[in-house]
Amino acid sequence: MLLSPRIFRSSSALLRFRKLSLAPEHASGVAPKYVVVDKYSANGSGSDNNLRLPNDVNDRNYLYREEDSRTMAGVTASVRHNWTKHEISEIYSLPFHELMYRASTVHRMYWDPSEVQQCTLLSIKTGGCTEDCSYCSQSTRHKTHVKPTPTMKVNEVLEAARKAKEAGSTRFCMGAAWRELGNKKNAFKHILEMVRGVNGMGLEVCCTLGMLNAEQARQLKEAGLSAYNHNLDTSPEHYPKVISTRSYEDRLQTIANVRDAGISVCCGGILGLGEEETDRVGLLHVLATLPEHPESVPINALVAVEGTPLADEDVAKVDAFDMAPMISTAP
Repeated sequence: MLLSPRIFRSSSALLRFRKLSLAPEHASGVAPKYVVVDKYSANGSGSDNNLRLPNDVNDRNYLYREEDSRTMAGVTASVRHNWTKHEISEIYSLPFHELMYRASTVHRMYWDPSEVQQCTLLSIKTGGCTEDCSYCSQSTRHKTHVKPTPTMKVNEVLEAARKAKEAGSTRFCMGAAWRELGNKKNAFKHILEMVRGVNGMGLEVCCTLGMLNAEQARQLKEAGLSAYNHNLDTSPEHYPKVISTRSYEDRLQTIANVRDAGISVCCGGILGLGEEETDRVGLLHVLATLPEHPESVPINALVAVEGTPLADEDVAKVDAFDMAPMISTAP
């Protein structure tokens, strides 16, 4: 970490640098040559505190379901579903560096900080969506550069999945631009083939296909779907200013159908939709109070496309200092 001389001169406070926890010294008094990163203390679980939790999300959730809390480096974390907006706002509003420290510490309690997952997202059906999402270039209601294309062939998608795996991806996600699966029986049959094929390659399989009913979710699970993406976009209060063709409750019902089918949930939102900070906290509150938290919370920044309503509005651009507090506070 580099500190400018000006910062040193202007501060009379004692600077204390936090560091990674060092492994205990040997009995010989010789310091070990390695550093123990990410030790945590699990309270109330009766588990071995020296073991790291597995990175598989379902295995991890199973292990901590009986825990009261977990502590590391002076930070205590617990999995709760009764968060208030005030509590979330207090975390979200922490000084930037303090929030980054707390978030990274909690992350280390549950994950290997040296690992990331490489995923590949493929649009299997682009454009032609009947929704009126004011941010979306694929809506038929907006005049943009995007041209509708038919759903890709099964063999084309599977070839793309093979290339993704060869390139190092461990998850393959397929997205289709439409409101819902509805009565698209032929398209759904092909999607189930895609899911089975990608699953057969040993990849995690994710889809984002709009609204699903319970039976469709069940069939996707049976075909081998690992996760389903369905974002809430923003707070319930701001949502009607962005979309009118699908209700917030519609989105929550799809998430419930996915969860009931035993599929992992990927659910987050978009910054830059003209929302206030209270709306960002409101979105986090909805996610944090779901019966089960999403296994993945994507936080996106709007890239306004010419021809969409939001491109014509004077909406402040999103930067890293908008993204970081959302990611750090997210459940």
